[in-house]
Amino acid sequence: MARPTILQYSLAGLGDLLLRQQAKDLDFATVATPEQMKEMFTAENVRMINMSGEKHGTITPRINDKENFEVTTLRIDMVTDGRHAEVEFTKDWKLDANRRDLTINSMFLGFDGTVYDYFFGYEDLQNRRVAFVGDADVRIKEDYLRIMRYFRFYGRIAEKANNHDQNTLDVIKANVDGLQNVSGERIWMELKKTLQGNFAGDLLKTMLNVGIGQYIGIPNPVLKELDVLLNRSQHLDLHPMSYLAALLENIDDVTVLHARLKFSSYERDMAYFIVEHRGEKEGARPLLPYEKLVLNTKIKQKDAVDYVREVLKYRGSEKLLQQFNSWDIPRFPINGKILKDHGVPPGKMYGPIINRIKDIWIDNEYKQSTADLVKLLPGIIDEHKQK
Repeated sequence: MARPTILQYSLAGLGDLLLRQQAKDLDFATVATPEQMKEMFTAENVRMINMSGEKHGTITPRINDKENFEVTTLRIDMVTDGRHAEVEFTKDWKLDANRRDLTINSMFLGFDGTVYDYFFGYEDLQNRRVAFVGDADVRIKEDYLRIMRYFRFYGRIAEKANNHDQNTLDVIKANVDGLQNVSGERIWMELKKTLQGNFAGDLLKTMLNVGIGQYIGIPNPVLKELDVLLNRSQHLDLHPMSYLAALLENIDDVTVLHARLKFSSYERDMAYFIVEHRGEKEGARPLLPYEKLVLNTKIKQKDAVDYVREVLKYRGSEKLLQQFNSWDIPRFPINGKILKDHGVPPGKMYGPIINRIKDIWIDNEYKQSTADLVKLLPGIIDEHKQK
């Protein structure tokens, strides 16, 4: 078999092409060492960034100052500890393919369009089968994050929600404790992509069934609530945080999960918001409680809108969701300057008074003007002083 010279696509690239889909990203491989690559790119005046990957054989050129590509020297893993590997460079493409996690990720594409497939990845791709290269137990022990990657790629290529190879699941179950030593950021990166893909709910349940929960910050998942969520809302393009929130009983559980997975502040606050507001709400109008959440928010209003939208999806309230999406957020016509100009002394009174007058404005469906609300100020000031 002739060797490809430099180019390799990851599944996101080559796999998509083989499935006749648009390639999303490209990974490159080469027999050139990092030093040789740096010499070549420097000679061609190509800027290189993020040199931290050099010790693992990866150089990142930035092309036309617009797009970055990772180019990695062929390598083999000499020593692994379940998280990181000490590598040795090689010129043998099959040895490099052998260190890959999944067969569908072990294929190469030459410049002439030839696919180089050492471990039947193409066959697995056509059969929509996710399989580890060689011995699954060995591959997983090399890097326990491969457990999470298995589920992510299952969602990428499988045609059925629960068509896993039982032996593969048994091997995963026997190795899940290795995830306790993998950083939360790496786990969340894979889990998030899984929950954004196909069969998100089913894959999450399978992950929990093999015992992943306790090692990713969900020691006591509320499976009944997850089933309720999937039955009523799975078709509503749920955010990954909705799936996770369903497994959590209270906001303390959100704190525990965040401590393990290290969410962004946006994701963390969404989880808190969903858990806090997913229950029934009463109001003069069904949408009113959710309008209040937006208008009285202490966070960015844009984020509050996103969070309310997600709560409505979580609850399966499609009619309310449609109404909320059509709602034009009104502007509260009172501010601190107006209060000051109409006799409200600066200080601690400002907050309670402005909140009270805003409640009145909301209850009257935002119909009152600045002049209307100003007329109410004397009575509200007296009411506050008497407290």
